[in-house]
Amino acid sequence: MTDLTGAVWRKSTRSGDNGGDCVEIATNLADTVAVRDSKDSLGAVLTFSPKAWSAFTDAVDRNALR
Repeated sequence: MTDLTGAVWRKSTRSGDNGGDCVEIATNLADTVAVRDSKDSLGAVLTFSPKAWSAFTDAVDRNALR
């Protein structure tokens, strides 16, 4: 399990203006990018390696241009 102590959460730049339905990310953790639902800050958190997160966001960017 990844230690999320000290995570600094921010709204993802890829979240739109959905009336509060946002994704928050923490990129300040060593070797981990953490992702959560902004409406449930105590709920589940997904964690990714920085390499996996970069691959994911790159794929989203590529598909958004279609």
